[in-house]
Formats: sequence, structure tokens, C-alpha cells
Amino acid sequence: MLMKRVLVAAALFGVMTVSALSVQAWAIELPPEIAKRGSIKVALVPNYPPMEFRDPATNALAGFDIDLGEAIGRKLGVKIEWQETSFDQFMPSISTGRVDAILSGFTDYASRHETASFVDYLKSGPNFFVQQSRAAEFKDMAALCGKKVGASRRTKFPGEIAAWSEKNCGSAPIVFVGTDGSADARTQLKQGRIDAAVQGNETLPYIMDLEPGAYAPVGTPISQQFTGIAIPVKEKALAQAMLEAVDALIADGSYKTLLAKWKLTDNALEKATINAGQ
Repeated sequence: MLMKRVLVAAALFGVMTVSALSVQAWAIELPPEIAKRGSIKVALVPNYPPMEFRDPATNALAGFDIDLGEAIGRKLGVKIEWQETSFDQFMPSISTGRVDAILSGFTDYASRHETASFVDYLKSGPNFFVQQSRAAEFKDMAALCGKKVGASRRTKFPGEIAAWSEKNCGSAPIVFVGTDGSADARTQLKQGRIDAAVQGNETLPYIMDLEPGAYAPVGTPISQQFTGIAIPVKEKALAQAMLEAVDALIADGSYKTLLAKWKLTDNALEKATINAGQ
């Protein structure tokens, strides 16, 4: 069976008159079974705004990943079938073929490459933040040394905080406090049980908009990581199709527009990559 081919127009660069327009196109090939089905089954957990969440007013799926996924579907000429699952079921779901991909704020780590290939579409990093009422105490990141800092114990943030502390704090290391997710870290911060918290910098602008005047970021991300679309490692054709679709969205400006909509401009990539995570 011939693979479905979808023509994708690249962006037009510069200012040109209509008569001078020249459109570069290339073919994106989808695996035969997906082309026949006409859809891509995508797993997500909608609890990570602004990446993916349910709109409180409508209960509809919303977020950057939702918009990006739908845009990818349009580029490929297929429907995106969103399938909610749990975080623990992400890797089993693609290993067993229950879904074709994961698009849910999923971090590309080298330890996951044996099971999945990641089409990276966003960069981010763990960022310190404090209560706005205490911002004057933390004019720079060095002021965090010797303080209690909380972050989700389910992430790699604990290790990254420890590494930053060892490099920068000397005899007054950060005292790490593990939390049950980023919401718990913010609760403990408000209660004064910790002095600062850490979460991905892609989420901070959204949280700060939800709670105006509550938080203040401190410094810059302490490491860089990549967020990617996870695809079964054997499905190389689908990974390539996703890569080309993301690059097409970057080229035509759609990607930039979506980043601006969700206040993620600082997290942009110039080009999609595969398995750039460490």
C-alpha cells in the first residue's frame, strides 16, 4: 500500500507581491496504517497548564500542546484522536500500540530513548521562584543558598537543584524539600514551609497570570531540557512525518503564533530535533 502523501507549503520569507510568490513544497509520508485510518491516536494527561488542561468553563481540552497537535494533524491531513491516560501509562501505551504518540508536556530524557523516539518541539528548564512578598530577599540566585527549596519529587528537579547547589552554594547548601507535584510546592511556599520553589519555566507565566502578585521568578533556568512528541522507537516513518510537520509549522509562522498565545516565546526552538534530550 502506498504511503499517503501530504503536500506541505513552507513559509514565505520577506515581503513579496502576489505575482512574485514562490511556494516551496515537500511531501510528508505517513505510515500506511495511519494513512488508511485517517487519524493519529495521541495520549495526554490534561493537568499541566499551559501545555494541556481542561478549560474550567467548558471542560474542553486546551493548551499549547492541544493547539500544536491539531495544527500537526492539519498539516498531515489526519485527525488527532486525544486519549486521556495516566502519566504512569505513557510508556506502556506506546510500547503496546494503544496509542501512536504522546503529546503532553513530556520531557525528552535519554533514559526513555530505548522505548521512544522524541520529536523535540520546545525547550525549557527548572526555575526558582519565591513569594512576591519576599522578592526583596532574593535579588539573585545566590540568596537561595542555605534556604529550603521545594519541588516535585517525581521529576528530575531534585537532582538538578542538588547539582546547582553543590556548584554554587559551598558550605551553605540548599535544603531540598520533596513535594507531591508543583501545586503542592506552591501551597507549601504560601504556607511558609519552604522559602522557594522550582518548576519548569514554561509554566511560570501562566501560573503568575492566574495568581497576580503572588510569585516572583528568581534568576534563570538552572538547566535546559527538551519537550517532545514521544513515538514508538520502531515507528521511524511516523517520527519523520511529525518532525517535518513541526518544521513546516515553524516555517509558516504558525508555531510562533501559538507560542505567543500561550506566553511561551522564550521556549521556542528554531528547528525540531529528534532525541536531543540528555
